Order: sequence, then C-alpha cells, then structure tokens
Amino acid sequence: MTTSLRLICAAVVAASALAACGGGGGGGGGGNGNGPIAGNPTPAPTPTPTPTPTPTDPNKQPDPDLATLGDPFAYQNLCETPRTGIDPYTGKAYLDKQGTLRDELTFLRAWSHQFYLWYNEIPTDFKMADFTDPVAYFDKLKTPVELAPGVPKDRFHFTYDSAEWDKLSTEGIEMGYGVTWSSSGPTAPRDWRATTVEPGSPAALQGLRRGDRLTVVDGVDFVNATDEASVAKINAGLFPAKAGEQHSFTVTRAGIAVPVTLTAQDVKATPVKNVKTFDIAGGRRVGYLTFDNHTAVAERQLIDAFSKLKTDNVNDLVIDMRYNGGGLLYMAAELAYMVAGDRSAGKVFERLKYNDKIVTDDRDTVYFKPTAEGFTAPNRVTPGTPLPTLNLPRVTILTTEGTCSASEAVINALRGVDVQVDIVGSQTCGKPYGFTPVPNCGTTYFSIEFAGVNAKGVGDYAQGFAPTCPVSDDLSRELGDRNEALLATALKHRETGICPSQPSAIAMKLAQPRTLVRKHVSELKIYSRPR
Repeated sequence: MTTSLRLICAAVVAASALAACGGGGGGGGGGNGNGPIAGNPTPAPTPTPTPTPTPTDPNKQPDPDLATLGDPFAYQNLCETPRTGIDPYTGKAYLDKQGTLRDELTFLRAWSHQFYLWYNEIPTDFKMADFTDPVAYFDKLKTPVELAPGVPKDRFHFTYDSAEWDKLSTEGIEMGYGVTWSSSGPTAPRDWRATTVEPGSPAALQGLRRGDRLTVVDGVDFVNATDEASVAKINAGLFPAKAGEQHSFTVTRAGIAVPVTLTAQDVKATPVKNVKTFDIAGGRRVGYLTFDNHTAVAERQLIDAFSKLKTDNVNDLVIDMRYNGGGLLYMAAELAYMVAGDRSAGKVFERLKYNDKIVTDDRDTVYFKPTAEGFTAPNRVTPGTPLPTLNLPRVTILTTEGTCSASEAVINALRGVDVQVDIVGSQTCGKPYGFTPVPNCGTTYFSIEFAGVNAKGVGDYAQGFAPTCPVSDDLSRELGDRNEALLATALKHRETGICPSQPSAIAMKLAQPRTLVRKHVSELKIYSRPR
C-alpha cells in the first residue's frame, strides 16, 4: 500500500457509549391460484401478511453486512451538508457532493473495516442509526482492548476540522493563544504550568512565561472548581472556539499573581528554535536545537539549523524533542539522516506493517532520506535538494511524556542502524503506530493504519522508550538555557558518561507524570467529575 502523506502523531479522543437498535423486514403470500373444486367447500382464503414497511429514511436503514461494504472511497465526499466554493489549500472546488449522514457513516465504517490496523477488534454492539454526528460514530470505530487496566491499546484516535488541519500541517498555524500547558490531570486540585510560549503570540505579548502556574480562568478558581457551570466556563476560556475571543487568566509566578487577558488568533508556530553550540570538556563542541513538530514548515528550518551546526564544527548533538508529538514520517526520516549521514545512507528508516488485508511492497518501506522531500509550505525547499548532515555516531535526545510518534521513530530508526541514542528526561509516550489523514466532508480523521519497525525489525515500544538518564522537566528555566536540568544533564553525561544526580530544587517529582495539553486532545479538557 502506498500513501502520499503518512503521519505518526499523538492524540487521544474520548468515546461516547450509545445504545443499539435495529430495523424491520417484509413478507408476502397467497392461495394456489386454481380456484374452487366443484362439489367441495370453498376453502377460506389464506390471509396475506401486511409487510413491515422498510424505513424510507436512509439514516434508519439496518447496518450493511461488513462483507458487503465494498470500496470505502465510493462513499467519500458524499456529504449531508456539502461545502461549496474553493478550497483555499488546493485552489480547486471542494469535492463534496450531496449525500446523506448515512453515506458519511458508511464511508467511516468501510474505511475502518479495510484499513484500521485492528479492524477485527472494532465492537459491533452499536448501529449507524444511533448516531447523528459522524465524529461521535468515528469515536466508536476503534479497539476497546487495554494494554493494562485503564491503558487503552488505541490512545491515538482523533479528528481535526479539515481547514484547521490544513493550516497546521502546511503552514504551522493553529488558532489559540500560543501557549502549551503541562497538566497534572483534568480533575481538581489541578496543577497546570506553561511549558512553551510561542514568540509573537498573544501569550508572549501579554508576558506569559515558561513555568507560570494557571490559577484563574475568567474569574473561576481553576485549581479547585468542580461544578458544571464553572467547568464549562473554564473550558470555554482554555479552548476558544474562534479567533477574536477574549478571556482573562491569572497565573502565579514566584508566588505573585499575574493577571493577563488573551485574545485568540491564528498563531504561526516555529518548529525549530534555540539553535546553539556549547563547548564541553575534552574540546568537544555540542550542537543543540529544540524541535517541536514534524510539520512541513520544519523542513526549511531543520536544513538551516543543521547547516549552521555543521559550519560551527560540532562533533556532538542534543536534540530537544521533549514536547514533539510527531507529524510527518518523511520529515523524521530527513532529520535522522541529517544526524547520521553516511551511516544511514540507503538503509531502512522504518518498515510499515499494515493489517492482513493490505498487500505491501517496497514502496511501504521508508528509507533514510538524503534529499529534501520539498513539502508544500511557505519558503518551500526545492524537492531533491541534498540535505546537510553531521555524520554523527551518537546523539542525545531530550524527552518527556510528550515525546511521541515520529519523534520516537527517529530514536528507533537511528538505533536500527547502530547510532548510539542516549535519552535524557522521562519515558516517551509509546506510539509505534501511524496513519494517513483521511479528509471527508470538512473533517479529517486519524485512525491507526500501520505499525512501524526499524531496520532490525524492532518496533515494540508501546510502553515508550526509557531514559538513559531520568530527569524531570525543569520549568524553572527557559529551553536552551545551559543550566536547565535536562540540557545540563545531557552535557554532563557527554563529558563524563555518567548520569549526574539532580538537585530537587530544579526538578519536579518523577513520581508525578504530566501530560501536554494539545488542542486535539479532548480528554485533557477540564471535567466536572472524574472520568
């Protein structure tokens, strides 16, 4: 199987439990057609059963047999409410045609039955007729299997508004405030702290900083509120529905309350930042960069960063991917080549393993990429442009629970070609899976489609990668600060080969794992009761 755009990124979406119902059928009958026999009593006519009417509403029809679903793409772009006009990202008219809700649901069911990695584990105890929302139906089309109690096998089933996804994936633009939070969880008492603030964003212009602790949202006690009205107000403030919305927040910084008012807008993220060089003992020069997302925008920025580090004559490298939730798999293959160079040339970055219905060939093997893909993006790189490389035998990667998918694929792939990868931070998220974004009727669906293995056939890291040097995220210092705990540990480990102990004053407790709050992770919204 081949696809034009493969992604592996992290996401979680809550499913809804709905009751099942069914439909009806019909029948017929009559006499023998020969009339009465002379001299014999006329037999009583056989009553003709009244057929049970077949529902005329297509949305109320019984579910089709899975064996007869056929080609899912026969139903694609048949929409209950078709979009009209020109798609700004293709410059062509929308493909939507008039259809029904049933067509949208049938597309999702047929696609999942054909391509979902665990298609034979999808429950069958619900019916299309129970649903009025395609997204709610899609939320049910995943395996209910758990890896451990309370740990779903599929934590990565989610959707995006197609227009928002196109902006994010091609231009790095997402509507919001430009701040990412690290969360102790959605239930009270809550401890949410700012991890990154995008330069030039509403959050940056209002002075929010890394490490700020959120305490009040639109006048509501964020830390302790539990009633539904307060929770609704908090969610409305944290997750604005449209640009131009204005909400008030209070954060604490060094024990001092700092009020801010933020206006939601389209924020353009910069995936690659803080490109620096550090000199350490032994005459070694260590390159450093933060890398937050494997989007199309990152291609030019990574090339520029590695070109600078090569000019700086670095002979070691630290890549800070502690908040990188993934993205384009080919981007990851480019990044890995820029690290390893000749050691990876012509070798397998990742083999994609689909379900037993999909026939694969060599095109479903991703190789380390020595040239640019030329993703469609602002300041696009010419396809085929040779990539800079540092030709390193080892690399250090900084991680947290927010390091996921394509970022983990980089770790796994480099180890598959015997590049030493040291991990400083905490356990990664554990997502050796990926998907192809599937747009339909204004929503883009992300459903696990393949598992990936490296050149050695290794890909079993659903529990994440364990750190070489365990260190908690240090929110007291900015990323790229030489004294920030993860970076300081990485540099010291490079000097001595030993993981230094961490002063408690600059590290949060390892026993309290935290989760990044991403816009498409609806389970991290605030709830009025535990879930």
